[in-house]
Amino acid sequence: MLSRVRQHLIRELLPPPVAVRHLEYSLLLSLDDEPSQPSERLLELALGAAAAAAAIDLADVAARVKDGPRFPSVWPGEHYRLLAGLVQALEPKLVVEVGTYTGLSALALRDRLAPDARVVTFDVVPWQTLSGTALRKTDFADGRLEQIVDDITHTDGSTRRRDLLAAADLIFVDAAKDGSMEHRLLGILDSIEFDGVPIVVFDDIRLWTMLAVWRGISRPKLDVTSFGHWTGTGLVDWTAPPRG
Repeated sequence: MLSRVRQHLIRELLPPPVAVRHLEYSLLLSLDDEPSQPSERLLELALGAAAAAAAIDLADVAARVKDGPRFPSVWPGEHYRLLAGLVQALEPKLVVEVGTYTGLSALALRDRLAPDARVVTFDVVPWQTLSGTALRKTDFADGRLEQIVDDITHTDGSTRRRDLLAAADLIFVDAAKDGSMEHRLLGILDSIEFDGVPIVVFDDIRLWTMLAVWRGISRPKLDVTSFGHWTGTGLVDWTAPPRG
């Protein structure tokens, strides 16, 4: 309901110059005074992932969309093929997703996963309870995909899963996008001593509620929206020192 009201207000106050299926309110922010700049690793990873995404076919994942556009096949403009490209370029052993929802992102992340690697996706509700889920029981059969029902954006949940989070090579954050949950999660990630050098991916960084979250990250980061989601995709080199 709130989303529909917001969309109505946006269209009344700022009508789009052309016909458009979906409109979100955002803001243009200067880059020269960003708190941090991208690391060389991020630049190389982004280029490699984008090149990989161009050749990736997620038609089998897109076919699971029950209603509406088959977003996993859309690129650029959607993030699914870029997520698969990031896995192909980074070769992570453990991918952690925050926010399962319909499972499309989890399936995209699994698409280019090595046989000995896995995706662990977190949500506060079991995937089977969502009528629009794209997941099937068979997706979990080989152990390369697992859902854990827990809220790791709060202290209790993150404490229970600290060892798992610390082992992650790639973390994809795609949950509330309310500007509050992400702040909590950033604090939790700050407190973890990671085993390796993880990349953290934030979805929807250009939404109004996410602008301050993304702007406030002082670690090396890169906005790759042009190769990802039209609502914003950002990469963070989490354990690298800040670059001002």
